[in-house]
Amino acid sequence: MKLKDKIAIVTGGGRGIGKAIAEALALEGAKVVITSARHKNEIEQAASKIGGTAVTADVSNEEDVNKLVDSVLSDFGRIDILVNNAARGMKFVNQNFITEPKPFWDADPEMWRMVIDTNICGVFLMTRAVIPHMIKRGYGRIINISINYETMKRKGFTPYGPSKAALESMSTIWAQELEGTGITLNVLLPGGATNTGMIPDNFPESKRKELIDPVIMGPPAVYLASDDAGRINGQRIIALEWKDEQNMNNSFSS
Repeated sequence: MKLKDKIAIVTGGGRGIGKAIAEALALEGAKVVITSARHKNEIEQAASKIGGTAVTADVSNEEDVNKLVDSVLSDFGRIDILVNNAARGMKFVNQNFITEPKPFWDADPEMWRMVIDTNICGVFLMTRAVIPHMIKRGYGRIINISINYETMKRKGFTPYGPSKAALESMSTIWAQELEGTGITLNVLLPGGATNTGMIPDNFPESKRKELIDPVIMGPPAVYLASDDAGRINGQRIIALEWKDEQNMNNSFSS
C-alpha cells in the first residue's frame, strides 16, 4: 500500500498503458480518477474494476481540463499524482502507418493539429492546472508518458514522433523549474512497441504477440508516484530496463 489514500489522475486511462498504470496505482491504495475524451463506457468499466472514478474530459480543451481538476479537488480535496498518458497516435493521420508510411505533406492538417493539441497542449493544460494546488501543498508527483527516441525520428511518424520529442523537452525544462517545490516530474516509457490501441487493427496477430505488454509500466509508475521517489526528478525511466526501487535509490544516494 505504497500509495494509500493518494489521489491520482490518469488521463487516457481506459485502455493500454493508461489502464495498466491506473490498475497498478489502485492496487497500491491510490484513489484513481480515469479520463478519456471519447470512450465513456470504456473508462467507466475500467474505473469500476479498480474502484475508481471515470470522468469524460478532453485534455486539449482548457474548459474540460479546468472542470476535471475542479471536480477532483471538490470530491477529494487534493491531487497528489498526475499521469499524463492521453495521446493521439499515428492511426488518426494514416491508418496503415506501419506498413505504408506516408510523407508529411500528405497528412490532413486537421488530424495533424489534433495529434499536436492532445500530445503537447493537453499535457501542458493538465500539468498547468494541477501545479498551483500541488505547490500550495508542497507535494506532487507528475509522470509524463513517452516513447523511444527511435520512434521520434522514424520515417512516416509525423506528427506523433515529434510530439513526444516536444513532450520530453518540456518535461526536462519543467522538472528544473519545479526543483525545490516538493513536486517531482519524470518521464516514463515502455522501451519498445507496445500492445495498445495505437496499433492498427490490421496488424498481424503473429507479430502482435511480440509487442510489449503494457503491464510493465505498473511497477515503475507506482515507484515514481510514491513518497519514496522524492529525490527522483527530471529522469527518463524505461520500463523494460526497470529493475527495482533499491537500485534507483542507490543511484541517487550521496
